[in-house]
Formats: sequence, C-alpha cells, structure tokens
Amino acid sequence: MRHTARTAATAAAVTLLATALGGCSHGGGGTTPSPSATPSAPSASPRPSGSPAAGAVTIRVRSGQLGTFLVDGQGRTLYLFVADKGHTSTCYGDCAKVWPPLLVTGTPQAGTGVQSALLGTTTRRDGTKEVTYNGHPLYYFVADRHPGDAKGQGSNDSGAKWWVLDPSGKEITKPAPSGSPGAGTGSASPGS
Repeated sequence: MRHTARTAATAAAVTLLATALGGCSHGGGGTTPSPSATPSAPSASPRPSGSPAAGAVTIRVRSGQLGTFLVDGQGRTLYLFVADKGHTSTCYGDCAKVWPPLLVTGTPQAGTGVQSALLGTTTRRDGTKEVTYNGHPLYYFVADRHPGDAKGQGSNDSGAKWWVLDPSGKEITKPAPSGSPGAGTGSASPGS
C-alpha cells in the first residue's frame, strides 16, 4: 500500500514539473534548472510557457539600463541567441526550457518603436511558429520574473551568448545590470 501511494505521489510530482518546464522533448544542449531554482511567476506577468500565444502578439520597446530594447506586450524582455543561423532556431530541449521561444499562431504586431518590416516568423521543428525580428528568432529567459528584467543578458548558455535586441534588430552587448546572473559569466541557469 505504501509503495502504491509513493509511486502515485512521485508520478504527480513529475507531471507537475514537466508541465512547469514547458514539456519540450526535442534534443539540444543547455542547462536545466532544478525545480527549486525555477522562479515563481508574478501574477501580473506570467512566466512564458513556450506555448503559442492565442491571437496577436505585440512586440514593443522598453528603455532601461541596457538602452532601448525589445519586449513583448506585457513588457517581458526578448533575446536573440547567437548560435541561431539565419531565421532557424537551434534552441530545443533543455535549452528551450530555460529560454522559451516566443511562439505565435497569428501574425506578430509592431508596437511603438518597433519596425513592422523587421517582424516575421520562422517554423520550428515541431511545426510551431516562432517570432523573429530582423531575422533573429526571439526568446524569453525563465529567470526574468518582472517586466523589464534582463537577467539573461550576456549569458553564455547552450554554446553561445544571449543578448537583448535594439529597435533596429541588432544585439546590445552591454553587460547585464548589476545583480543579474548574466553578464556573460557562465550558465544561464535561473539559480546562478
């Protein structure tokens, strides 16, 4: 009887963890956050799930310590991955758990300060559409808990650097704001 209860509890915990991490199953490198290191999402800005957004996704700009950079409609920071080649994403599996792609079912919309001609999409291996800007697939960082957080800035994870983008679609290579785990010092693991 104890064995059955323990097995059921373990199965429930594994299911919850898989759901929280976005359920990605494709191969790829990267760092997997430990369950205790995965940040809880604030109620005003839910953590990106890696699931396509229903309806239109708006990309806009925000100003902060890194300058003016791209964010989604809720103010969550967007990143490019230097390892991506052209419009093709190379972030799958564990990488996509830490760096969820910005997925969409429709056409992305340009907010104030964003050049609509630079917005597009690319098709991922699983058939979902990821938003691109100036040809770069766009991603979130799982440890960015509040609008405007840029804790992934300069991280070296999954074989290359992660940078925020300016409104012209170029990477901003300034160091991460003070107190951020990024700054190009190693793993992009949320607990680092």
